Amino acid sequence: MKSRFRMKSQFLAAAATAVMTLVGAGALHAQTTTLRMANTLAPTDTHNTAARYMAERLKEKTNGALAMTVHPAGVLGNDGSLLDGTRFGSIDMALTGNPFFTQLAPRLNVMDLPFLFRGADHAHKVMDGPVGAELLKDLEKHGMKGLAFWEIGFRHVTNSRRPIRAPEDLKGIKIRTTPNRAHIEAFRLLGANPAPMAFTELYLALENRTVDAQENPVNNIHDNRMYEVQKYMSLTGHAYTASILVINLDRFNRLPAAQQQALQEAAREATLYQRKVNAELEGGNLQRIKDAGVEVIEKIDQEPFRKLVAEKVTKSYTDQFGTEIVQRIIETR
Repeated sequence: MKSRFRMKSQFLAAAATAVMTLVGAGALHAQTTTLRMANTLAPTDTHNTAARYMAERLKEKTNGALAMTVHPAGVLGNDGSLLDGTRFGSIDMALTGNPFFTQLAPRLNVMDLPFLFRGADHAHKVMDGPVGAELLKDLEKHGMKGLAFWEIGFRHVTNSRRPIRAPEDLKGIKIRTTPNRAHIEAFRLLGANPAPMAFTELYLALENRTVDAQENPVNNIHDNRMYEVQKYMSLTGHAYTASILVINLDRFNRLPAAQQQALQEAAREATLYQRKVNAELEGGNLQRIKDAGVEVIEKIDQEPFRKLVAEKVTKSYTDQFGTEIVQRIIETR
């Protein structure tokens, strides 16, 4: 009798344990939060390499409680629609170039002023310091929290018409630019015809000669195969471009404090990783562009370009926002 009672008790205990295990697993699953992050860049781009790295770090830091899925190549929309989706909450996170944010937060336009940064290290110190934090704060009034500045890099001109060695070579060339005011004004001053256009539309526009030219960093040009539809590339290095990783502000505020911290830490770690990979790949990607048959003009005298655009474009900015933030960037060491 006692044996049967003991067996029954053991059975009930085991059943209770199994039920509690299932309930616990269900509760753990229910607590998992998944963030969708979208961009318009190629899956092989360093941004997406770093985004996948960030997703891994986030999973590790939160023991799987916070996950991130990556949606590249414009599958969720072009840059403008991704920002709108993030602002209004239909997309959790977005990653795109700083120029697309300047329509909402125009002070960010300072990051795109021509010939402002002395090199990548200078740009990184600005973005990771007080100036960068202050500029990211401007996005909060538009429903987004800036998590980090990633790197697109120094921009160079490609085109299908002629080699660009001096400013006069740009005259009459129709060039795709971002919608950023600094980019548009600079190319007008250089005599080109700037045509703002979504990045997702650019390859086809180059292929069918809707535009003659475009300007992007080496890795962007390589990863998006622009060398297939361009004949010439000039290493003008006329401006630096950062990309910004943002999350919907309400979505961020609803996360527990520990998950907010984990998200910010993972974003920071991915920032350093992305910049490192970006630098490592640039030389090889430039060689592959040459191997594809593009004539690359490497020795460019920047001074004639600088004289035509730097002071005038910077003045347009400082007339609106004052000289203080530009001066702080120049003085950053």
